[in-house]
Amino acid sequence: MCSRTTMELFQYWNAVRGNRDLPRRDEIDPAHIRSLLPDLFILQRQASGDVRFRLAGTGVCALFGHELRDGQFCDLWLDSEADGIARVADDVMTQMTPMLLYARGSTEAGNELDVELLLAPLASPDGMNDRLLGALSALARPVWLHMTPLTHLVTTGLSLPDASPNLPLDRSYAPSAETNLRVARLIGGNNRNVSHLRILDGGKRG
Repeated sequence: MCSRTTMELFQYWNAVRGNRDLPRRDEIDPAHIRSLLPDLFILQRQASGDVRFRLAGTGVCALFGHELRDGQFCDLWLDSEADGIARVADDVMTQMTPMLLYARGSTEAGNELDVELLLAPLASPDGMNDRLLGALSALARPVWLHMTPLTHLVTTGLSLPDASPNLPLDRSYAPSAETNLRVARLIGGNNRNVSHLRILDGGKRG
């Protein structure tokens, strides 16, 4: 994890869920993550299968220059990646496994910005695993940030963080070959290198 926002949200999500697969939406207390709120969002899977924003922080909306609430998550991405990204979000909910996405955003003028996203499974108050708690963090602060909107994102890497209960922030695991293949297939390929995409190791091992 490169972003402090990502690390702090992952630690909070892990603490709230305890020994369960995922926490419920009503257990997330905004007061406990107040400093992170501008970069956070919540997604929900609709009856139609679409994954849409229920909430999006001001910082996330500012990156794209418009309100994201009720919009589809896959609409943030290059058209050719939309179906794969929808499958990734659905898999995080279905498998109840958090995932990190690394992406490069582009503006209409061709400016680029690297970002990191955390997608963590979240249950509705009735226990259905149909939501995601997410963070989207810029990994640089160019002078045009929040003045020139991003038009789309392109995925550059995927990683599965170690979601062991009470895991220290500086420890994660290297995904197995089987996990790498499953993640690659979600985004549309069947090898470790999927065109521009890299399946990244989880980070430092404990």
